[in-house]
Amino acid sequence: MTTEDTAANLAAAYVPIPVRFDFDALAPAVSTAVMTLHKAAIKDLAKAGVPQGLIELVRLRASQLNGCAYCVNQHSVDARKAGVSDQRVDMLPVWEDAALYTAEERAALTLTESVTRLSETHAPEAVVTQALKALGEQQTAAVLGLILSINAWNQIGVTSRCWPVDPRED
Repeated sequence: MTTEDTAANLAAAYVPIPVRFDFDALAPAVSTAVMTLHKAAIKDLAKAGVPQGLIELVRLRASQLNGCAYCVNQHSVDARKAGVSDQRVDMLPVWEDAALYTAEERAALTLTESVTRLSETHAPEAVVTQALKALGEQQTAAVLGLILSINAWNQIGVTSRCWPVDPRED
């Protein structure tokens, strides 16, 4: 059996998750607005000097919390491309108990979880203070913009399932 045959057999074995509706086609103005928000967040992150690995950890963690399969898949790949080790990507769901993350990453991940779960947390003073201390005002503001952007994408993706995850060979 060739590698091509094995990949075809694996793809055939997967259970497809159907798209609920094509959000991008049905709400193009909103889709474009979210993309504009995303691009603005990217500009602010670059201006603030936020490392790409940290950006991907924030995107990935928010996507894990929100249950966005497409984004978890995408940002796991992107994190590895940005130089985040497999171990750090794999351990992200339990980052608080893993000695694998810097003080800056921990502050950004705490802020990510707090803002993503805003109705539960109300972004406590201690979380914001920790972020400001570890990241400074400009990076904290830029990371907040990123959190807003990824949460918007996650809300679209989870609700509409408009971006299916393509099975790929490991």
